[in-house]
Amino acid sequence: MPVENLPHVSNVIFGMNPMVLSTAILVISYIILFTEKLNRAVVALIGASVMIFAGILTQETALKGIDFNTLALLIGMMTIVGISEKSGMFQYVAIWSAKKVKANPRGILVVLSLVTAVFSAFLDNVTTVLLIVPVTFQITRKLQITPYPYLIAEIFASNIGGTATLIGDPPNILIGSAINLSFTDFLFELTPVVAFTMLVQVLIFDFIWGKRIVTTDEHKKLVMSINEVDSITDWTLLKKSLFVLAAVILGFICAEHFHIANGTIAMFGAAVLLLLYTLGEEHSERERKVEEALGLVDWTTIFFFAGLFAIVYGLEESGVLELMGQKFVEMTEGSIEKAAMLVIWVSAFVSTAIDNIPFVATMIPMIKSMEESMGGREAMMPVWWALSLGACFGGNGSLIAASANVIVAGMAQREGHPISFLKFLIWSIPTMLISTGIAAMYLHIRHFM
Repeated sequence: MPVENLPHVSNVIFGMNPMVLSTAILVISYIILFTEKLNRAVVALIGASVMIFAGILTQETALKGIDFNTLALLIGMMTIVGISEKSGMFQYVAIWSAKKVKANPRGILVVLSLVTAVFSAFLDNVTTVLLIVPVTFQITRKLQITPYPYLIAEIFASNIGGTATLIGDPPNILIGSAINLSFTDFLFELTPVVAFTMLVQVLIFDFIWGKRIVTTDEHKKLVMSINEVDSITDWTLLKKSLFVLAAVILGFICAEHFHIANGTIAMFGAAVLLLLYTLGEEHSERERKVEEALGLVDWTTIFFFAGLFAIVYGLEESGVLELMGQKFVEMTEGSIEKAAMLVIWVSAFVSTAIDNIPFVATMIPMIKSMEESMGGREAMMPVWWALSLGACFGGNGSLIAASANVIVAGMAQREGHPISFLKFLIWSIPTMLISTGIAAMYLHIRHFM
């Protein structure tokens, strides 16, 4: 595409080709992100700034490229979850579930996997494993059994479960915000395949580990003696948190009918919970609690997203993504089915090797550029669902494929049960291939038969 057809990038530094330069900036940024030598927010912000310094973007166009609905949704949900966590409700559910199966190791493997999957559909994956894994160690210590199968199962469950909803995994948040998908869109389209995939995973893990993890009646009694009610540290906050969480989920479901963005719902919910959380406190205590609650937001992730949006928008402005979209259409011969199958498998394998967030952020504008030549938004929906399923399920492909995987590995290391990269691959690659295969068959049956 000639530079003169790209009005925003006509003043590129040294007269360089904007396509080449923007691609170089993105590739270098992604390589640095992959090495994990520098903080990812710092890398993204520097990459975005270089896009501006190089003349590919201006400050105004860089801000235009940032999806503030995604940022608002992330900030709002992080605040709500951070405050709700203080009540102890999530630990209560995990312990209660373990006792419901009479502390049977085989039953606990199943229920903790399911609890992790359900939590991950409504919380971010990292928060979910941070809540579930300590309870897992507490239970397995009392049962005198290895925590290894439980930890592996919980990693997989967090990535699979997070695929089910708009707010369950960052790739879904990005996709939903980019093309205005609602909470119910994700729920109706992806929950069936996620539920079936979880069922398959549970059956496989039960078949492999179920009869191998045994304990004594005495050890089971130790688990049954844990009082789950002790996990609740603040009953008043529990009620307030449940009320706001339910209202926000209901808001997500109803918002599409009133044309209200999901980010607005999340931010309003966070503000209401902050109000309820600090109501009746003295001024100094109220201010302290608000600052503490806002400190629970993962600002590194927020600024990482902001910088990443600007970097990707640089590729969009320079015409790179439009060109890639044209090549993709040619490669798939204009077939929606071929495009969906290619996207789901490429997404899964790429997300196994690198963070799926930058990959999805790059793919979104490219797929958007393909829509006109492939029948429009409605016709292209299977491709969008393929991107979501491939990127989220690909998070199970390796120990570095998702943040939750890394967090669990670190916690296991500290507890004296290290999970090696290669040992994890023995489980992760088959799991990724099976889950992605199920997702591909689901898309084929649902959309192409």
